[in-house]
Amino acid sequence: MAGVSIATVSNVFSGRKVVTPELSARVNDAARALSYQVDRAASQLKSGRAQVVGVLVPNFNDTFFTSLVSRIEQLAAAVAYQVIVVSSQDDEAVEAARLDALMGWRPSGIIAVPATNTVPQLLRREFANLPIILVDRVGQDDLAVDTVTVDNHAAGWEAAQHLLDCGHRSIAIASSVSAFRPIQDRIRGVADCCAARGVPAPRVIEVGINHESGAEILGEWLNANQHPTAIIAMTNVTTLAALSALARGSLEIPDAISLIGFDDYTWMTARKVPLTAVRQPIDQIADRTWARLMSRIQGSAELPESIVLAATLQVRSSVARLA
Repeated sequence: MAGVSIATVSNVFSGRKVVTPELSARVNDAARALSYQVDRAASQLKSGRAQVVGVLVPNFNDTFFTSLVSRIEQLAAAVAYQVIVVSSQDDEAVEAARLDALMGWRPSGIIAVPATNTVPQLLRREFANLPIILVDRVGQDDLAVDTVTVDNHAAGWEAAQHLLDCGHRSIAIASSVSAFRPIQDRIRGVADCCAARGVPAPRVIEVGINHESGAEILGEWLNANQHPTAIIAMTNVTTLAALSALARGSLEIPDAISLIGFDDYTWMTARKVPLTAVRQPIDQIADRTWARLMSRIQGSAELPESIVLAATLQVRSSVARLA
């Protein structure tokens, strides 16, 4: 019906070889007319691996993870790969079950942000057999696999340095879960910068991974303690929690309390007081992760690589200058 060879049809649906847009359109038009769908199971049996990449993230509440997945899906679509995304809900038992289901698809590779600082056993067993890239929550013992993360210590340091340069000496940190490695490194960066400048250590308030309950926790802490002059939020979710807590307490930014957010999104510039924030290079994280995964899928036997990218501080109007 499309007037092309069987091999061309196969190449259109498998993505193994480049087909001209004209031929691809003819094949797809014919497939739609015939209500044809590719038998993924049959293709998988023949090739041994599906043209599928699995992606594991801790949750869908944090825009960082959804933005990361969105970019990965764009990259996958460009080379005819499908993406299956699962969430561990920040729970190791759920993580194990979701990974087990994901492996049932016989994916060509997996991109994983673990629920904890420990790599799941199922993934550890597959290190030698399956291309796996760990992203964001990367531990010191993850040397047998490729990793992509940002320099979280430097990100925390830069945020603290900006506050100190503006004259702040009383700093609080709104943390999600302090046990997570990226959060630990950000907190340590803030603390190290304060220590280097002879400023008291920051107070850390753990508010969790839900911005509503986090706002309540932070609000209660603000009601019970002497206010800091500035708060550094450690994630996008804790940024929202801090904004909500300050609004409910009628604490104006930056007149009452200054605020630095983490993860930089368009809405942060649309506020009455644009928010100073640490920007993680999400697209670059996804791009480097995808490139590394494709290299592994295509047979690269290079030694595992630890890719560390730089975050940047976007200075706006939410930090008051005290000195």
